[in-house]
Amino acid sequence: MSAAVPARPDAAVVVAARRTPIATTGRAFGTVAVDRLAATALTAVADDADGLGPVDDVVLGNCTGPGGNVARVAALSAGLGVGVPGVTVDRQCGSGLAAVLHAADHVRGGDAGLVLAGGAESASTAPLRVRRSAAGDEPYERAPFAPPEFGDPDMGAAADRLAGSCGVGRQRQDRYAQASHAKALRAREQGRFDAETVPVGEVEHDDRPRRLSMSVLARMPAAFVPDGTVTAGNSCANSDGAAAVAVVPESARAGRPGLRLVAGSVTGCDPRLPGWGPVDAVRRVLDRAGADVCDLAAVEIVEAFAGQVLAVTDALGLDPLEVDAGVVCADGGALALGHPWGATGAVVVVRLFSRLVRDGAAAGTLGLATAAVGGGMGVAAVFEVVR
Repeated sequence: MSAAVPARPDAAVVVAARRTPIATTGRAFGTVAVDRLAATALTAVADDADGLGPVDDVVLGNCTGPGGNVARVAALSAGLGVGVPGVTVDRQCGSGLAAVLHAADHVRGGDAGLVLAGGAESASTAPLRVRRSAAGDEPYERAPFAPPEFGDPDMGAAADRLAGSCGVGRQRQDRYAQASHAKALRAREQGRFDAETVPVGEVEHDDRPRRLSMSVLARMPAAFVPDGTVTAGNSCANSDGAAAVAVVPESARAGRPGLRLVAGSVTGCDPRLPGWGPVDAVRRVLDRAGADVCDLAAVEIVEAFAGQVLAVTDALGLDPLEVDAGVVCADGGALALGHPWGATGAVVVVRLFSRLVRDGAAAGTLGLATAAVGGGMGVAAVFEVVR
């Protein structure tokens, strides 16, 4: 008697995607707890996915929250019911995208029918950290990204080093930052963020995008390394915000358009150059998808630093300032909107959903989401429009 052929796993499809406005640390969401931000996004996306069955789980990324299980607290705050569990993942700046990939794994494996996934961060309300020792309590800014023998650089200094090693000069970085803000301002004026954004209280819009001139950017001093090229002007801002998506099996999407996950991957790289992480991750997912960068209609990369983005896009053969300006972060990115660390990996999926699904891209159109991760990692995913 021959062995039974295993059933082909059901594909995972993102059928709804929402985010809160993004606010610079200490401003509009200065006193809003991370679970409230997350609950706002979860409520909106659960409403969008109404009719597709009960929510089976919530998976959220978070980096600097109060501890405990932010996803479970947010699920309860969102009114999803006591029967809906939750799990919180920390893959630093890639946490939100990693959460979406975890949700897709649950769905494809047949363990869940509807999973809400994303991320949230409140740098404004993150607790102070103190390390206990025989010498007494010692405050510290962050947990290590890597052991001391790997250098454990801060992300800003590492971005400066990467830009220098890849020959990405100051003027290109400033020009990219200026373009990101200009694109985000234009998108906001055209209402391109409206359908994806759910207000938090009276806050309806991102607070950061502004008009930048090259002359102003050129006067900004190096922010992390003496005589370096990375400045406050061509770096993201620490921010507060949340994003969430609804993931279902393709067989259960009930004809709703969405983004089918074609391939996802997380890879490691030298912790001294963490910004390089997306290069190998993107190459791997493109290989698994049988695609090339020229096949991508939309690319959303977490814009932590302009120099890091340009180093990665140069390596991948993309030109976000010229030929591919309408492909890579076409409505601006984290440089303009801000970077709520645990959420931004999910924000880029929300942005892909708006650019491809909401904007009516044809079935089969491909999009890419990717992020660099502290400690030397990259996370990437290729999605395909389904109608």
